[in-house]
Amino acid sequence: MARLREIASGLGAVDVSTYIASGNLLCTPPADPAEFDHALEQAISDEFGYFREVISRTPDEIDAALSAFAFGEARHGHLYFLTDTPDAEAAEAFCARDFGNGERLAVVGRDLHIDYRDGAGATKLTPKLIERALGVTGTARNLRTSAALVERAGA
Repeated sequence: MARLREIASGLGAVDVSTYIASGNLLCTPPADPAEFDHALEQAISDEFGYFREVISRTPDEIDAALSAFAFGEARHGHLYFLTDTPDAEAAEAFCARDFGNGERLAVVGRDLHIDYRDGAGATKLTPKLIERALGVTGTARNLRTSAALVERAGA
């Protein structure tokens, strides 16, 4: 995570910090956040030899997603931040599917809301499956981590 902070700073981001060792970068990007995301993707690829998409959300966007979470106070709730808004028909079909462990799903804008009723450990819902079904990639954070990111960004 230290190297990620260095890379982000080198690309012009300020107020750079990280939260837990899972790629949560908090920063104020330079002028164009989309350009920063692409530059960070390229820098990660150059440095570590693999591609990983950068998915940015502002604290207000994360807070709004938490407030709009489709399943209330879900014990095993997750926000799956998507790279783009999926096709409405694809999202509807995906959310209607049964993955076998009681997962509840809802697409709200650019976010997939997931309630792993019995926990995420036994789910068959994988990032590749989500990408194939929705046509966009993403990254998940549980509700506690999402709330912590908003809190840390405001500190």
